[in-house]
Amino acid sequence: MHVLVVHNRYASAQPSGENKVVDQEVALLREAGHRVEVFERRSDDIAARSLLAKAAIPLLVPWNPGVRTELADRLRAERPDVVHVHNVFPLLSPAVLAACADAGVPAVATLHNYTQVCPPGTLQRDGRPCTECVGSAPLPAVRHGCYRNSRLATVPLAVSLSVNRRRWWSGVERFLCISAAQRDVLVRAGMPAERLAVKHNFVPEPGVVRAGDGEHLLYLGRLAEAKGVRLLMAAWDELAAAGGVGVPLVIAGTGPLEREVTAWAAGRDDVRYVGLYDTAQCREAIARSVAVVAPSTWLEAFGLVVVEAMAAGVPTVAAGHGAFVELVEDGVTGLLHRPGESGSLASCLRRITAEPTVGREMGRAARRRYEQDFSPAVGLERLVEEYRTAIAGRSGGGDGPSPTGDKSTGSRRGHPRERDGGSR
Repeated sequence: MHVLVVHNRYASAQPSGENKVVDQEVALLREAGHRVEVFERRSDDIAARSLLAKAAIPLLVPWNPGVRTELADRLRAERPDVVHVHNVFPLLSPAVLAACADAGVPAVATLHNYTQVCPPGTLQRDGRPCTECVGSAPLPAVRHGCYRNSRLATVPLAVSLSVNRRRWWSGVERFLCISAAQRDVLVRAGMPAERLAVKHNFVPEPGVVRAGDGEHLLYLGRLAEAKGVRLLMAAWDELAAAGGVGVPLVIAGTGPLEREVTAWAAGRDDVRYVGLYDTAQCREAIARSVAVVAPSTWLEAFGLVVVEAMAAGVPTVAAGHGAFVELVEDGVTGLLHRPGESGSLASCLRRITAEPTVGREMGRAARRRYEQDFSPAVGLERLVEEYRTAIAGRSGGGDGPSPTGDKSTGSRRGHPRERDGGSR
């Protein structure tokens, strides 16, 4: 199969799960013998642009005519079987969909967040869930300055969402949601259910798994309010005041709260802030963990670090909402805390460190879940299946999806709730 991947790479200064997913899917397809090429822009390149070019970027967010022409010419010359679209903000724009239509090539789009219904893509405002723009015009996002706390910065995103809504919904053969929770939100917002499939992200074999009980608790990710960093610090302070849990907390990552985290961790024996880890360091840190902590206050569309922990045979302590509900089976592969409640998070951290036998059992169950639902073999099968469905849909052949989307709203083994009859 000949695939062209379209992606605007996020800045390299901060960890990006989306960049990682794109790179891993490209490598997976190539290793399986498929021809994969990439059409991309890099946010890192913005810094080298002239002041005038930088000032023009907001105008190109809703529509970049140069990208349409360039991509359409490439598609006509190379004739791929399918185009796989990931992120188009800020340098590509939805003009990539027009280019696909111009060249007559079917498009598949992975939805890594909620930008189809929320300008900043987080479904969160002021640290709390927010759905004011879901199913309506995104004027509340502009009024509240939801992107970077700036009304001016939010305007291009809101305009793009408004003017390109129908282009997205009609120009993409298959939308790949990365969780059933995300799909549910998008269907309620009015997106075409028959085009929305669930294809979880996969995680490569880490090459190292946990041996023993682990030696620390680990937070690995962006240091941002939405990721629950402040909630974690509050919960850890509660635990420290009660005598601690016997193992340190390791925080790895960077982001807008880095100074705050650095100051909080300074001089403490029970906390280590280690900065930004590379891939090998991340895998080693996960494999040495009692548990990985994912306390996000926003409704995560997936949660890559949770599955990375599963791959290493490590349980997770995660917020009980969003995609975490389908990734973590409470009491089996990890623990769920009440979202936004530091006391509940502290209680889960205390329990998972106090019961090493239970922690080992959870780790083994997590590894089994990874092998069943999130391995490269499963990821490749689901990805190629969706490409074929998109190609058949454009050509008018094949069975296509059922009206309810049942053909691909989970893995072949079914959603965990359908399979086990229980919640996360």
